[in-house]
Amino acid sequence: MSAEMDAELDAVLIGGRETRPIVIVDYDNGWPDRFEELALQVKNALGNGALSVEHIGSTAVPGLAAKPIVDMLLVVHDVTDESAYVTPLEQEGFALRVREPRHRMLRTTEKDVHIHVFEPESQEIKDYRDLRDWLRINEADRDLYGSTKKKLAQQRWSDMNYYADAKSSVVQQILGRARDWRRTSRD
Repeated sequence: MSAEMDAELDAVLIGGRETRPIVIVDYDNGWPDRFEELALQVKNALGNGALSVEHIGSTAVPGLAAKPIVDMLLVVHDVTDESAYVTPLEQEGFALRVREPRHRMLRTTEKDVHIHVFEPESQEIKDYRDLRDWLRINEADRDLYGSTKKKLAQQRWSDMNYYADAKSSVVQQILGRARDWRRTSRD
């Protein structure tokens, strides 16, 4: 926890930093159905403005312990054109929480759904997909990631972003193996 990271968070978080306990639960077989309901809601709200909607994050990986927050990847033409997607999603009960140069994140008032918004060629899209798909097939990395999250969740964090930052070295290790797998699976 540093003053530098606090300043970065203060610049992008709408509503400020939040102190909340990090709760990690066993995988819930209902998460994919919840995602499907939400994806339909987002697609109906945005029409052709939703280039794609995917289930990402730990709730998209069967068998992986996770925060009970459904993460969604929404791809739009232009992230900066917030009127094209933020306004319709606000009418559906979502609120803009993060505004970064190439990324937006909206969430429900219950804080149990996060919609990460990117443009089509964003590297983050490939990273989210590679990590998700690799964790779905690699038990060792799925177990490593799950145990790392459980260990870190036992600490107190002044903002959820500090928890995310603390697990980033493990995520980067796993993502490296995921990228290697993706590259060799394409050959």
